Amino acid sequence: MMVRIAFLALAQAHQHLHWLPAALELAKRPGVRVDVLCPSRANLRFIGRYDPEKRLRCIWIPAQWRDGLFDLPPRKRVQKRYAWLFRRYPVLVTTETTSTRLKEDPKFTSRLIRIRHGAGDAATRLDDPRVRLFDLTLVGGEKDKRRLVAAGLGTEENIIVTGYSKFELVRPPERLFPNDKPIVLYNPHSRPDLSSWFNEGPALVREMEKLIEWNFIVAPHVRLDGGPDVRSDAANILIDRGSVRSIDMTYTQSASVYLGDASSQLYEFLIRPRPCIFVNSHRLDWQGREDFAHFKLGQVIERADQLKQALDRAMILQPQFEPLQELAMRDAIDDSDRPASQRQADAILSLSPRA
Repeated sequence: MMVRIAFLALAQAHQHLHWLPAALELAKRPGVRVDVLCPSRANLRFIGRYDPEKRLRCIWIPAQWRDGLFDLPPRKRVQKRYAWLFRRYPVLVTTETTSTRLKEDPKFTSRLIRIRHGAGDAATRLDDPRVRLFDLTLVGGEKDKRRLVAAGLGTEENIIVTGYSKFELVRPPERLFPNDKPIVLYNPHSRPDLSSWFNEGPALVREMEKLIEWNFIVAPHVRLDGGPDVRSDAANILIDRGSVRSIDMTYTQSASVYLGDASSQLYEFLIRPRPCIFVNSHRLDWQGREDFAHFKLGQVIERADQLKQALDRAMILQPQFEPLQELAMRDAIDDSDRPASQRQADAILSLSPRA
């Protein structure tokens, strides 16, 4: 008997890297067929780069002519058009909560599994009731499970800690600048209420232009829309508003210092403890707030003109932050002798009937 599982690749490319290792692991197992359903051929080509043996059965489900890595047809339209197809699969796996609207269809009886993408503190969305509609939620570490259960968005039984399989796709750092100056990654969040980009981004880039002893990568979250159109011709600044390198951990692996606000890429950077600087541009009273627990892992500044001093002190202060970073990582991302992709695959199969 065959186990049939579909992965819904309806979101932008940055989410695919959180489910791909599990899909590839499942496709290796005897008696399991894994289909990937995606409305974007550009995204299917991207997924194919990680599947040279073509273990996955990639299926294009055309919806409308929007075919970029980060510009896809509206999910609601895709879900409505292909509801008949999705409900043919006993198990559907996704990384985004919008797929819970499939359960509004009285004919839909499939098991719906969510792999949480990211491990950020402020982006956990404990106010999203759709999360509790999943039959199973897979999270990176105990922190997310604890917070989701406390918020009533799941139970001890249907939220499982499986680790962070995206780490299995890490590649060696690339040479991004023609010199060996240390690199700072500025990675602002996409949401205006969390991001430093909208009110401090331009000033930060102007400040970076003066700090020629450093190289800077300015890589906002790929979903950041609107806000200032910041450009720079400075040789020490690379601005990336959305590319594969901005999502595949190239930048988090190459940087010496992380500069950000609320992005979960922080935890991808902290796979190796290094100095962090956080921009509290909204002047939030963050002390004691779980959504900003990561602010304890580095220096906190409020204005662009404080950047130089923070960078001058980054290496000196790192010994006091490193134990906190290591503790936070253990809580955010569970480490195990078994790869996260294998743990995710086991959990998915536990809900997968044979057809």
